[in-house]
Amino acid sequence: MKMSFTYAALAIMVTAVLAPTAHAHGDEDHGDAKAKAKAVTVVGMVASSDVSAPQRQPDGSLWVPKAVQHRLGIQTLLAQIQSHAVSVEFNGRVLPDPNTGGRVQAMQGGRIEPGPQGLPVLGQAVVKGQVLAFLRPAASSLDRGNQQSDLAELDAQYAVAERKLARYEQLEGAVPQKDIEAARYERDALKKRRAAISASFSSSEALVSPVTGTVVASSVVIGQVVDAKDVLFEVVNPARLVVEALAYDATLTQGLSQASAAILGGMLALQFIGGGRQLRDQAMPLLFRVIRADAPLAIGQTLKVTAKTARTVQGVAVPQSALGRNAAGDAVVWLHQGPEQFATRVVRTQALDARTVVVTSGLHARDRVVTEGASLLAQVR
Repeated sequence: MKMSFTYAALAIMVTAVLAPTAHAHGDEDHGDAKAKAKAVTVVGMVASSDVSAPQRQPDGSLWVPKAVQHRLGIQTLLAQIQSHAVSVEFNGRVLPDPNTGGRVQAMQGGRIEPGPQGLPVLGQAVVKGQVLAFLRPAASSLDRGNQQSDLAELDAQYAVAERKLARYEQLEGAVPQKDIEAARYERDALKKRRAAISASFSSSEALVSPVTGTVVASSVVIGQVVDAKDVLFEVVNPARLVVEALAYDATLTQGLSQASAAILGGMLALQFIGGGRQLRDQAMPLLFRVIRADAPLAIGQTLKVTAKTARTVQGVAVPQSALGRNAAGDAVVWLHQGPEQFATRVVRTQALDARTVVVTSGLHARDRVVTEGASLLAQVR
């Protein structure tokens, strides 16, 4: 009974409060339409605004709830000002090591014939000295006629020399020994000349691999006619590659040591070998040896080499993923200023390696820099 009395009293109070707005006398609405419109507007605002969604503040900063930060994968780094080696960037290209790579070229014109195991295919592993193919020299009808004429003349000379030696040997004691030896030498020389010319008609030149490695280029088929100096095969050791970079300022090459290069799916660790002092297309060629590669490389692949020098600079090392651009095109980073507050700051950077840069101005010690998810924060509107 007591509970029923309480509900009844509550109903009477609600009726008393709503009574002035629920009734009207005459044709007047006493502001009911405006009240209802205002209520609809307020309800619409509440329904359309999601308090769990990130929002951009009037000053350009962001308010991002913790749950959204977790979904975006936001990660931060506490800024520490340290001394870092200054790096320079060059445009480079992957090349085979000249000591472990080689080419097979035709010494003369001829026709290609398969080797003992057929023609090598791309990617096939070969060893130094392995016969890849045979080259049968091409000779015109005139050349073959001249060779046959020379061979016939040598046959006649050889027959005469052989009979002469036989007579001398029969008259041994009457004929000086030196004449017998001279006749024998003449007979042997004519025999060797005759054998050499006879072999030139049918002998083929063996094309062998100059190094141990993998066939990366093959431009011949069985029966193909090639000219002298044509490149037929290229063999490269994929574990021994180099990167050639171009420096347009000779002062940038001083103190170079370690270097790196970003590639699709990984990164290269490079070691500086040396550079030529002769300009090529107004640039100085530099050579780096590939020490470690996280992904496969292709001969001729272009990449950007970041090399460390002996000079140092003070700044904060941050990954490349932390950098962004504002509307003016300036480089910016996102700072985690509060538990759910983020703001951008304009910075100046220098390359440190293929994946890291040094912020030389714009950051202070113990600033919390966003390293992962910065690009997603920039999309919040």
